[in-house]
Amino acid sequence: MNWHLKAFDELSNLELYNILKARTNIFVVEQNCPYSEVDGKDPACHHLFLEDQGEIIAYLRILPPGVAYPEASVGRFIVDPKLRGTGLGRELFGRGLDFVRDSLRETRIKIHAQAYLRDFYASFGFEPVSDVYLEDGIPHIEMLLSAGE
Repeated sequence: MNWHLKAFDELSNLELYNILKARTNIFVVEQNCPYSEVDGKDPACHHLFLEDQGEIIAYLRILPPGVAYPEASVGRFIVDPKLRGTGLGRELFGRGLDFVRDSLRETRIKIHAQAYLRDFYASFGFEPVSDVYLEDGIPHIEMLLSAGE
């Protein structure tokens, strides 16, 4: 298994294909949400992923400030269903936050989270900044990490 962190233009065609396939399998098929997974933000982002024998088993998209929110953001957070509950998601999310703080030099990170993961994100210091709302039939909440303020 190999961790990768790449800007969009550093991704190979096969890596991009596998990332989009994994994201579609989770966000469109598994969650039964027919929407366009390709949202135009990927070219401005960094892509953190764990690959095992050519398959994406964990992935996180890192958005610089101004792409989704005035703050930096992370999203499209996925872990292969067979590996959920193993701590892999915590490692992936931690690596993503470290990159935002250390490489992007950002201390404010805003996320658009599925509400059932609120406690998970709170364990990293995120606090709710919106009420729960429905998007594509799934409860969501916006949360903010304001480290160092």
